[in-house]
Amino acid sequence: MNRSMRVSVAALAVTTFALTAGCGRGDDPAAEEASAAPVATGDVSGDITVWAMGTEGEKLGEFASAFTEENPDVTVDVTAIPWDAAHDKIATAIAADEVPDVSMIGTTWMGEFATSGGLDPTPPDLIDESAFFEGAWGSTEVGGTSYAVPWYVETRVLFVDTALAEQAGVSPTPATWDDLMATSKGMQSAGAQWGITLQAGQTGAWQTFMPFAWQGGAEIMNADQTEFTFDSPEFVKALTYYQSFFTEGVAPKELPDGTLEPDFVAGKIGAFQSGPWHIGILDDTGGEGFLDSVTLAPLPADEKQASFIGGSNLAVFKGSENRDAAWKFVQWLSQPEVQAEWYAETSDLPAVQSAWEEGDLASDPALAVFGEQMTTAMAPPSIPTWEQISNVIDTELEKVCKSGMDPQEAATAIQQQAEAIGTGL
Repeated sequence: MNRSMRVSVAALAVTTFALTAGCGRGDDPAAEEASAAPVATGDVSGDITVWAMGTEGEKLGEFASAFTEENPDVTVDVTAIPWDAAHDKIATAIAADEVPDVSMIGTTWMGEFATSGGLDPTPPDLIDESAFFEGAWGSTEVGGTSYAVPWYVETRVLFVDTALAEQAGVSPTPATWDDLMATSKGMQSAGAQWGITLQAGQTGAWQTFMPFAWQGGAEIMNADQTEFTFDSPEFVKALTYYQSFFTEGVAPKELPDGTLEPDFVAGKIGAFQSGPWHIGILDDTGGEGFLDSVTLAPLPADEKQASFIGGSNLAVFKGSENRDAAWKFVQWLSQPEVQAEWYAETSDLPAVQSAWEEGDLASDPALAVFGEQMTTAMAPPSIPTWEQISNVIDTELEKVCKSGMDPQEAATAIQQQAEAIGTGL
């Protein structure tokens, strides 16, 4: 499953398990700040059961043979789980106390599963928080406690038609919001049907929009994550700027499925925002040498630089029957050289910063842009109800982009619905 499909499936995940947790802090088994029990050092043995999804589930079993060579008394048993079944399978396993030792956990699921009481807090004496990208580590924290370790990461940058930008006399690496609009309009005047494509609603649109909100200085919640702040002036400013691409006809309100890549290759689209998976897609669509005509650039800044960070974390369950070995396996997967080898195997971008200093990760200029963007990438709050709230953002954003809804009205609607849903904590 490619990276864009992973994001879509995660956004579609049902939230039944989160709803059963309720909104009362007193009923929440993870409401009080948790502390991690020590992990025994030295030799480990026994079986480690692991659940992994998509390509990771297909490849991790063989990859783990290097770990078992170092730990000959350990057997790693990996079960590949389809992404569209993973959420319910994990929720059911926690409820029935029939969990594996380790599982991949989508970043937007962390709040739900951590507050269920099913995840083991991350041992700080075993895992060094500072080794990871800040945004990636933040996705593991719920209520001030980490319940997982970042495994791989994804972020979004701009893909720009270099020739169109040069023909229009505009920068293919727009640094500010004003620059992005100028670059998009310029490429449109140079012959592109659309200067840029931005998601105008539907599932997952919040992932395209939220970087603009963060760039504009908006926050989703207050510092202690007790109140939502969607109706702030900064959030309204970002909605207004995002809307302008559609009201001024620079971005399409509808883009037929499957046309983005061929239209970009044909010069009908000047730019789009996406993740590292699109490097391979464009290489296949455009043919040999096409990527030489594409500029990858960090997303522009307003008050600050920001992008969306996604990916997956590795969590050990409280009900693990082999906790010490499970955490040692997670620690092994977090070593920089192992992360670099895993990238070579799967193209998963490492969550450990120093892994980017090796091999193609250090020398490929396209990957360097993603590495630069990763330092300012941000994650949504790890709360159990985030899937419901992100659906609200998708719905209201579509009204803003397609129907011309007043941005202040949309921000107020998001705020009111988010307050009604609550945090689940």
